[in-house]
Amino acid sequence: MRIIEAHIIKRFKIHLLFDNEVCGVVDFSDLAGHGVFKAWMEPGVFEKIVVTESGSLEWPGSLDLCPDSLYLRLTKKEPEEIFPLLKEALL
Repeated sequence: MRIIEAHIIKRFKIHLLFDNEVCGVVDFSDLAGHGVFKAWMEPGVFEKIVVTESGSLEWPGSLDLCPDSLYLRLTKKEPEEIFPLLKEALL
């Protein structure tokens, strides 16, 4: 699963489109200002988002988020719902 488009909606909110046509807005305001995400508090940094070739989101300073975690965040699904082999491994 990969992100194919990402558009800033407003500060800390991004509309994502995945390669399986699932789309929606993800709110990152709960991360902003914490740990490595402190960089987003600097003016203009959050807006410098790039969708990488691997379908991740990336910001300056090598800050990136994988598409799997963003898909889970968007859909509010559990990992086992999306990755059936994970469920089998946990049994």
